[in-house]
Amino acid sequence: MIDNSLLTRLTADADLDGVQQLVVGAVVQHEGKVLLLQRPADDFMGGIWELPSGKVEGGEALDAALKREVEEETGLKVAVIQHYLGHFDYNSGSGKKSRQFNFAVDVAAPAPVALTEHDAYEWRALAEDLAVTDSVKEVLKRYQELQE
Repeated sequence: MIDNSLLTRLTADADLDGVQQLVVGAVVQHEGKVLLLQRPADDFMGGIWELPSGKVEGGEALDAALKREVEEETGLKVAVIQHYLGHFDYNSGSGKKSRQFNFAVDVAAPAPVALTEHDAYEWRALAEDLAVTDSVKEVLKRYQELQE
């Protein structure tokens, strides 16, 4: 379980660092595989595979945003937020300094996956060479270390 004081500290640190947009990402696992989503070709960073993720709305807590985004993008309901897996910074398509906070989550059930914003999804083994950004590879590496 994630402590609320951690979430408060993460948000405050991002503010001090001049981050303009908060984003949450989820490592959703089932039977040793993680869920990856493929961005539409005509979108920012089109075609890449990524974690279920999305923007935190104004005044929204990170844990609430995480649950909302996972459900909006996949139709899956987060049952438990297990671990904080770190963050990475990037510039959004609109040029905003963004910080994505990543968490390992358990979902109530792994199916059905119902995509609303992506072209495809795959459950992929961590041992595979995954076609994700280096930042996401680092998040998945941290997740894998927690599982060992």
